[in-house]
Amino acid sequence: MYFSFIVPVYNRPDEIDELLESLSKLKTETLFEVVIIEDGSTIPCDAIVEKYNSKISISYHFKPNSGPGDSRNYGMKVAKGDYFIILDSDCIIPPDYLLQVQKSLEVEYVDCFGGPDAALDSFSDIQKAINFSMTSFLTTGGIRGGSENVGKFQPRSFNMGLSKKAFEASEGFGNIHPGEDPDLSIRLWNLGFRTKLIQSAFVYHKRRISWEKFQIQVYKFGKARPILNFWYPEHAKVTFWFPSLFLFGFLISILFALLLFPYFLIIYLFYFVILFLSSYFKNRNFKIALYSVFASLIQFYGYGKGFILSYFKVLILKQAPEKAFPELFFKK
Repeated sequence: MYFSFIVPVYNRPDEIDELLESLSKLKTETLFEVVIIEDGSTIPCDAIVEKYNSKISISYHFKPNSGPGDSRNYGMKVAKGDYFIILDSDCIIPPDYLLQVQKSLEVEYVDCFGGPDAALDSFSDIQKAINFSMTSFLTTGGIRGGSENVGKFQPRSFNMGLSKKAFEASEGFGNIHPGEDPDLSIRLWNLGFRTKLIQSAFVYHKRRISWEKFQIQVYKFGKARPILNFWYPEHAKVTFWFPSLFLFGFLISILFALLLFPYFLIIYLFYFVILFLSSYFKNRNFKIALYSVFASLIQFYGYGKGFILSYFKVLILKQAPEKAFPELFFKK
């Protein structure tokens, strides 16, 4: 099996440097290539890529900006491999990553897999806090992840494998972003392909974002989910409502507390204490634990608000998703 790592990049040469450095240290005897797709960047990374020409098999392609999904499709079309591994540019890859992927596919082959993410000690406190909120079983990330069967997992495109056969049959990613990865997973299922989670094939996902950008990101995640429910109602789940219900309940509990009935708010405060303690025992850092509570609040607020707005526009008012939220769709 010949693997092609597909990496779209937009104005992030420093991240590509770290990613390529980690890929050059992979422990494997399997042949692989790295395909970098510059998505119309004004700060290109071609000079960075050139540094690694003698270390790994690598190709660089510049194209007009059309979004990450279309750039991944472009990369898979020009790649030489028969199995693609799609990564975000802000990832760092452990040395045994490809060994773990090979081992899992040899035991149980699937045409699409996903892997989890983790945080390095060198990450900033904010990055570690956001990683906690996006991966903990106590937050929306954990709830959504836990609601998926490991053998029918919806891979996320920061760490995702896809066979050439599956790519050609599905034609790859659609033009929605975010939401392009669960959209692809569902279409693959409908075509008869299987997906799975490879727990040991994790990446270190840096998520170089501020609190403001994180809120915008999860807000978009929330807006994308009702659109996917509209397209694929058979895959809609009650758990997708949880962030919105959490947000609504939190506002109601504050109102009740002002009316001298604080018990609902106490339940929320107890939950926040559990979040704090969980993060503290994981990271052994008081500041990161506090940040983790704040990150989780942003996640619930942003996702919940986006979900409610999108549900109302798309599923109640019956607006076309592309017209209701044009900012979620790239024009090819």
